[in-house]
Amino acid sequence: LLLATLTYDTLRFEYEDFPETKEPVWILGRKYSVFTEKEEILLDVTSRLWFTYRKNFPAIGGTGPTSDTGWGCMLRCGQMIFAQALVCRHLGRDWRWTKGKRQMDNYFNVLNAFIDKKDSYYSIHQIAQMGVGEGKSIGQWYGPNTVAQVLKKLATFDTWSSLAVHIAMDNTVVMEEIRRLCQSNFPCAGATACPSVEADLLYNGYPEEAGVRERLSLWKPLVLLIPLRLGLTEINEAYIETLKHCFMMPQSLGVIGGKPNSAHYFIGYVGEELIYLDPHTTQPAVEPNDSGCLPDESFHCQHPPCRMSIAELDPSIAVGFFCNTEEDFNNWCQQIKKLSLVRGALPMFELVERQPSHFSNPDVLNLTPDSSDADRLERFFDSEDEDFEILSL
Repeated sequence: LLLATLTYDTLRFEYEDFPETKEPVWILGRKYSVFTEKEEILLDVTSRLWFTYRKNFPAIGGTGPTSDTGWGCMLRCGQMIFAQALVCRHLGRDWRWTKGKRQMDNYFNVLNAFIDKKDSYYSIHQIAQMGVGEGKSIGQWYGPNTVAQVLKKLATFDTWSSLAVHIAMDNTVVMEEIRRLCQSNFPCAGATACPSVEADLLYNGYPEEAGVRERLSLWKPLVLLIPLRLGLTEINEAYIETLKHCFMMPQSLGVIGGKPNSAHYFIGYVGEELIYLDPHTTQPAVEPNDSGCLPDESFHCQHPPCRMSIAELDPSIAVGFFCNTEEDFNNWCQQIKKLSLVRGALPMFELVERQPSHFSNPDVLNLTPDSSDADRLERFFDSEDEDFEILSL
């Protein structure tokens, strides 16, 4: 078993292939057999957008870091789980990337939203600078909850995708709150929060008619992120079966989390091992070539993915789901309700119809470092040892 927990400066090391096992392999809601579908498994993994440490990108904030090596792994994991949402939104879950094959424009539109430059919607620059409002200085490590809150704020400006991003706090998903958010006819919180169509064309290359079309939609596609703490210092084994079932759902976006000094993007499992993409490789920043095309091979993991025992997972994670339609959301709710009946599976969160009276509004955008118990927990754990990344709420 390979455990990729170090900061790698090259890609020249061995990866263990999938084990020869009768256990099914689950990748983001898709079930595979190692014996008959190994190529399909690897193609599915390779097609996920893989964001790693980069170096020599434009300085963050004009005078800040030009590399995120050593501090940006959770930010990269946040990019990966959100990129999967955009892939599902604009390309579909069945879309596959093949080396050397010409890709559709929407693929490059998605990829450009994460490129390491200040004008990309979800770039390392935007995440790091938006994180200042969450109490994180540029270059400081994030926990899963912080990166989720930052991505939610950034999605407000992404009129092309027009996503409804909901972060379920206090281990509770409120269905009424989500329906109200997704059935809104306004893709942005306010006029000042929305970039103009001209800005979209200039910086992101998105089609002019997209924003107008989405304003008429009856249901905005939902990105649901659920920050959780599944134990104190190690994961409670009673949650393991429930966690596995999350990867089996067709709405799955995966999980961000990892170990105390190493963040990973988990995309599935086989047996008692989690399958993940590792951001701990430093690659040069990518610039468009002379013809204006963006070289994209370094954004796809072209070797077997890493694996680790589920028992080694840090208890602080964020689980992600994508519901493109209201029917998808209703189906997800039914699956969660059935999951509560699975023998030996302890629910990781509660699904309720209406918000309990003692809850504060989870969709308030003005979230300061003192705005929730979860943020206070994160600062407590971060302060335990500043030499290690603490993955916590």
